[in-house]
Amino acid sequence: MDLKELAVNALSQNKKTAFLIGGAGVAVLGLGLGYKYLLKPEKVVRVGVVSQLLIHPLKSGKGVSVALAECHKMGLKFGELQDRHWLLVTEDGHMVTGRQQPRLVLVSLTCEGVQVCLNGPNMEELRFPVDQPDNNVINCRVFGADIQGRDCGDEVSHWLTRYLAAETTFRLVHFEPQMRPRKPIDLEPLFSQSEQVAYPDVGPVMLLSEASVKNLSSKLDKDVTAERFRPNIIISDCEAFDEDSWEEIQIGGVRLQRVMSCGRCIFTTVDPETGIISRKEPLETLKSYRLCEPSEKHIYKSAPLFGQLHTVKKTGILQVGDVVYKISR
Repeated sequence: MDLKELAVNALSQNKKTAFLIGGAGVAVLGLGLGYKYLLKPEKVVRVGVVSQLLIHPLKSGKGVSVALAECHKMGLKFGELQDRHWLLVTEDGHMVTGRQQPRLVLVSLTCEGVQVCLNGPNMEELRFPVDQPDNNVINCRVFGADIQGRDCGDEVSHWLTRYLAAETTFRLVHFEPQMRPRKPIDLEPLFSQSEQVAYPDVGPVMLLSEASVKNLSSKLDKDVTAERFRPNIIISDCEAFDEDSWEEIQIGGVRLQRVMSCGRCIFTTVDPETGIISRKEPLETLKSYRLCEPSEKHIYKSAPLFGQLHTVKKTGILQVGDVVYKISR
């Protein structure tokens, strides 16, 4: 190798060394900034108090008020009751909700030990086991997505079909832990790929404040209750629509992350006390003052916004009376 080649090789090696040193420097700088962000102390501000916890075991059924609940990645749970883990379907597996059968909101599904208890107006209570491993698994459709459910049996089917006085036959299915969940991202791109749900419309946890409900009631001829909007967590001691700005909150040991507002549909016009659908209020009034910003039309379209959908960053126990803290950095 002559002197010229040695010089060229040396220069080349120096460039590589400089590039590596420079790249490492950028990486270290990036890590430093990342650590600086992670180590930056969180700002914790008290924003409200949990006034009620609601689990809706049967999708579109009556909510069960509890003083304490486990908050899992897929929603609230109390004993055998887990939010939106039972679903009414047609014989071919298509979901049925209060939009099609408004009187479904009067059906109560609770549990005593390992027994499910079904109750409804002018119906005798029906009890059946939570686990029925010998029953068929049905392939169901929820908002166009495939999901399974364990059939709860013919007796349950007859009870619900008789209660709804329908010409068609209905079946009740139960989502079990070994079944494949749905992905909210398939319906709403704002959710992450890792999020999973059973039979909820989209998110695992919906939060609403008492003040927001009171604000809406003040614009109506007749007051409405929070139960009409089927939230899981109801917050007191805050101003109307404060919850819209809580991007991350801490309740006890639970950490929740806001994903999006809850766009409202015709189901809000079903009275939870009578099971009668008006198809007008409070939806029309919500549309008069709770539409999204023009920049968010592609997300919410013409649906008014009421309540906030959250995912669970950290699981734990929720209790009525827990203080709610907004987290920021």
